[in-house]
Amino acid sequence: MITYDKLFIGGQWTAPSSDERIDVVSASTEEPIGSVPAAAAADVDAAVAAARAAFDDPSGWSTWEPARRAAAMENLADELEKRGEEISRRVSSQNGMPIAISGALESGFPVSLLRYYANLVREFDFETEQPHLTGGTTIVRREAIGVVGAIAPWNYPQALAAFKYAPALAAGCTIVLKPSPETVLDAFALAEAIEASDVPDGVVSIVPGGRDTGAYLVEHPGVDKVAFTGSTAAGRIIGATCGQMLRPVTLELGGKSAAIMLDDANLDLSVMGERFFESMLVNNGQTCYLGTRVLAPASRYDEVIDTLAAFMTSLPVGDALDPATMIGPMASSRHRDRVEGFIEKGKSDGARLVVGGGRPEGLDRGWFVEPTLFADVDNASTIAQEEIFGPVLSVIRYTDTDDAIAIANQSDYGLGGTVWTADPERGRDVARRVKTGTIGINRYMPDPGAPFGGVKDSGIGRELGPQGLSAYLQYKSIYA
Repeated sequence: MITYDKLFIGGQWTAPSSDERIDVVSASTEEPIGSVPAAAAADVDAAVAAARAAFDDPSGWSTWEPARRAAAMENLADELEKRGEEISRRVSSQNGMPIAISGALESGFPVSLLRYYANLVREFDFETEQPHLTGGTTIVRREAIGVVGAIAPWNYPQALAAFKYAPALAAGCTIVLKPSPETVLDAFALAEAIEASDVPDGVVSIVPGGRDTGAYLVEHPGVDKVAFTGSTAAGRIIGATCGQMLRPVTLELGGKSAAIMLDDANLDLSVMGERFFESMLVNNGQTCYLGTRVLAPASRYDEVIDTLAAFMTSLPVGDALDPATMIGPMASSRHRDRVEGFIEKGKSDGARLVVGGGRPEGLDRGWFVEPTLFADVDNASTIAQEEIFGPVLSVIRYTDTDDAIAIANQSDYGLGGTVWTADPERGRDVARRVKTGTIGINRYMPDPGAPFGGVKDSGIGRELGPQGLSAYLQYKSIYA
């Protein structure tokens, strides 16, 4: 059991203001694995006050030279790297992410992001001069936006937290981070890394809690910007609150991306299997950008189905801490019920169940769902339009390329997507016509140096790349 009795507020371990706790259960075994205090409103107040004091300090974090901030960020990256194995284990134990994946994405990616933004901020122009159009000079300053309320989800708790705190730190902001109650143990490991690093007190606080804690943080008058990753339903509420308060907000929300298999796509699993996995099923399907609507040409429809069926039945399902596991459990019992409800809906709506659809044999404990493939899916059906967030793929038939693009765009979402073809230039032409924030050709892997985010119901704003840094800056013009 991993147990904490204090909260990380303002760079210090502080007794919580209430007796409420968050108990953590293993997704693979359903056994208790940890317990931490839950943050109450008074704890959020203290965290925001600490962040405000650190930001407003005339010699504080926001006033440091970029190179000095960069050095502290690199030191934090070093401290996280030391704890990488423990962080990976904690994440996988909590949310069921196979440890072979969490080692790269949950341990490695935050370290890489901190170093990326440290390098970027050293060369970034925070102040430029340009001619005033009526004579004289205008100085354009880019200044840190202030105190950031960052809310991270349970599916990639460390990576998606770093999407927010890495560029915010680089900009000179201070942060109050609220992790999901499903994944709090790794957040306390992050707190230990921050405490051991050169990041000064007050700059980062961590307030674990549920929806009420998140809502209180979003509405807090001491917060200058909100950055949220999570469901579209929650994003609408947060967006409405921030709109009412005229508060900047970045929302990275749900997805129902299309994987367009063109008629010349390579279906050789020995070549493409790993790429299919990364773009359609990684993290047990609990990934917002995955191409879970597979669009197959009529001329190769059965071949696509047979290939995916063979692929999905070959994936080892098991304990998330087993290095051989490729599909682990769902993050919670409640979430497994939700995924199974979608599977039943697919059956009742007339889709053809090809493989899966139940719980794996021999895994009586843990929140497991078999990798599930549906064929003959109507793009207007529930399983084709709503985000399932599990290892469930739907194959949809199309007639020609224009039809495929039309089907891909018949979605309320627009976060990810892929085009599979032997002709990369043809793939780019198709990708340009899909209404989405990101899309890959014969693969899908977000680029830390390029903007990431969605259109339509998939969100507002961009993370990663230089654009991710700009999201934490505001402009001031000085007419000289």
